Amino acid sequence: MEWSIQEVARLAGTTSRTLRHYDDVGLLRPARVGANGYRYYDQDALIRLQRILLLRELGLGLAAIGEALAGEREDADALATHLRWLQSEKERIDRQIDAVKTTIRKMEGGERLMAEEMFDGFDHTQYREEVEERWGKDAYAKSDAWWRSMGAEEKRQWFERQRQLGADWMDAANRGVDPGSDEAQALARRHFEWLRGIPGTPGGGTTGPTRDYFVGLAEMYVADARFAANYGGAEGAAFVRDTMKEYAARNLD
Repeated sequence: MEWSIQEVARLAGTTSRTLRHYDDVGLLRPARVGANGYRYYDQDALIRLQRILLLRELGLGLAAIGEALAGEREDADALATHLRWLQSEKERIDRQIDAVKTTIRKMEGGERLMAEEMFDGFDHTQYREEVEERWGKDAYAKSDAWWRSMGAEEKRQWFERQRQLGADWMDAANRGVDPGSDEAQALARRHFEWLRGIPGTPGGGTTGPTRDYFVGLAEMYVADARFAANYGGAEGAAFVRDTMKEYAARNLD
């Protein structure tokens, strides 16, 4: 049985461009290419894609994935770190699921909603000490007050904007987009505007993040596995960093 590239992209929640890029770098070959140039994938290819996507979720870059699949490298320490992060995220998401279920149940039963129950798992205060150490207590206090002032729909929209930005970064990285290209720089501009909208961001508000903060944050995306995982791992985070540094060099004093 075979699946077309469009079918595989839909089933796997990825894009045809990403699958073509995987082929270009030798990571995932199609079972055959039709006379019309379309790629077709068999069961073995789908199994390999499943492993690729799992390793991407663990934060490995494409080169490391290729080595892991070829049996040439076993980076157990790195995998263990990402596994712990994933387990932590799973626990947080499970709490969010329970919170939403509770909200639905109480709405349907006409019960009184409790704000503490509604936002269990949406806690951002776990990073309080780290934020205060890096950027000061005032930065945390402002961002915390801003977050608590938002309604449920505003928070949902913010999460969706964050999720879409991260997905677009990963897609561009997977396709090998040049950090200095117009497409990549447009992403950096979106990232800049996203940070501008968060009170407490150094230099935020009207002017937007400072150059030092913007570049420092870009470096942290690579240095910290928790942040790198948001962009598909070290390779994706490096693309984000290089793009943001280029944007800062062009646009920020």
